[in-house]
Amino acid sequence: MAWTDWLRAEIFRPYPELLIFLTISVGFLIGRLRYKSIALGAVTGCLVAGLVIGSQAKVEIDGPIKSVFFLMFLFALGYDVGPQFFRALRKDGLPQVVLAVIVCVTGLAGAWAFATLAGYGPGLSAGLLGGGLTQSAVIGVGSDAISHLPGVSAAEARDQSHLIAVAYAVTYPLGTVLPALLLAGILPRLLRRDLAEESAVLAADLEAAEDDPDAGEGYYKHVLRAYAVDVAAFAGRTIGEFEAEQRAAGRRVYITRLRRAGAILEHTPDTRVEIGDILAVSAVRGDLVAYDARTHIGMEADDFELLAYRTETLHVVITARNLSGRTIRTLRHEEFMPGVFVDGHWRAGADLRVRLDSTVERGDTLVLTGPRTRVEEAATRLGKPVPTSFATDMVWIALGLFLGGCLGIPALHAAGAPLSLSTSTGALLMGLIFGWIRSKYPTYGNLPSAAQWLMGTLGLCVFVTVVGLNAGPSFVPGLREAGWRLLLWGAAVTCVPLLAGFAYGHFVQRLPLPILLGALAGAQTTTAALGALTERARSQIPALGTTVPYALGNVLLTVWGSVIVLLRR
Repeated sequence: MAWTDWLRAEIFRPYPELLIFLTISVGFLIGRLRYKSIALGAVTGCLVAGLVIGSQAKVEIDGPIKSVFFLMFLFALGYDVGPQFFRALRKDGLPQVVLAVIVCVTGLAGAWAFATLAGYGPGLSAGLLGGGLTQSAVIGVGSDAISHLPGVSAAEARDQSHLIAVAYAVTYPLGTVLPALLLAGILPRLLRRDLAEESAVLAADLEAAEDDPDAGEGYYKHVLRAYAVDVAAFAGRTIGEFEAEQRAAGRRVYITRLRRAGAILEHTPDTRVEIGDILAVSAVRGDLVAYDARTHIGMEADDFELLAYRTETLHVVITARNLSGRTIRTLRHEEFMPGVFVDGHWRAGADLRVRLDSTVERGDTLVLTGPRTRVEEAATRLGKPVPTSFATDMVWIALGLFLGGCLGIPALHAAGAPLSLSTSTGALLMGLIFGWIRSKYPTYGNLPSAAQWLMGTLGLCVFVTVVGLNAGPSFVPGLREAGWRLLLWGAAVTCVPLLAGFAYGHFVQRLPLPILLGALAGAQTTTAALGALTERARSQIPALGTTVPYALGNVLLTVWGSVIVLLRR
């Protein structure tokens, strides 16, 4: 008995779960293969490994495992992009919204047109769309849509689903490489424009736009120092008088601890400083340099015990009505804020730049840092603290998955055919909604980034692994049926929407070239192209245009997996 037969008979068939883990391991290794900024990625690696190993193992994996992990992936995807998705629908994001919609709609229209010309059925059509536009979620959404087509037997649905994996595996490599070549090389050369030079100019303009009196103060870089009091003019003053003088001068310098005669004392604003005291001073670095503490207080000391007090960084959701509409400039002068610094400002999932003139609204999250006792007091006065937690709120997440699945079950009937969102699209939409709610009310639905990565990446990788293993035996016959023309159609599906979006963004919207190219990479959800852009630009400026189109692209291209099946049924 050959060793492959032994593996198949003794391990893979009795224990298909072990086959899944082996394939995932091989798939992640394949996904690490890289040429410059272009890599296959874990998802494509798992699909390729599944097709190859499945062609030899010939083990059919049934049960709900595919659906469970795919719903986890879609919910995590929606949860991640939900805040940006709904923020993109506001007026200030309209230009990028329009550009992303043009790219995505052109991509769907192109895939449908080319699939029609080639005579492809729903399976090859969905795989062509997913691979050409590098949207892995199409594999699952398309398979789900095929299984719900009226008049399609289980065997036919299975064969068509296998063809999705075949077409995706064939067209995805070109779908990854061509956008990088087109956006980072060909289009700038056709325009005779230097991407690196324009990115540098744009970066300088953006920096100049932020060059105002608040910018320097709004950038908080905090330090903690100890000084031994040996200046007679400083002795005799109260701590409150000193801090009030610093506030009047526009400086944030605070005395947070005091040692006298070898003992660390509990102090109040009325405590008077004496010669020989050692003071722990917390301050914004620039303010402490401007004050010149060594001249006004005394020589710097190295007092480990005095400086090694408990500090805390705490996220606080603003709930106090009287604070809504206040600026950070006025907020920091509240009696509970001495020694407490604002390190971050978040609104609806967006990381806002901390500026003194930034307005705080109810529901915003401020990141406070400073001595633990002062931070905790400030947190209770501002709103509700949200301690950092690595525990996932499974009540929230599981409820979202259940409601999303229920949302996708009901069907409308058109021409006698049932049309439904499907459980996969329902999970995506509910992920968007729950992610947005989480951004508005951060005390609910904690999903740490590591858990979100596991749900998203492992969810999709397990799904495509099972798809690949099941499709493996039919991969070669399916590829023979599709023919080499599938590569050409895939290249066309990749390039047409990028060219259409480029023409609109350049000639109609007149977007700066680095921003436009980054937006196109985002709309087509191709991270390899963004990596090539930032490498060619020698700057992260192209990434500024990516966020909104990427959020919309992920949602629309995923939904297109169902739409193209309905168009080609």
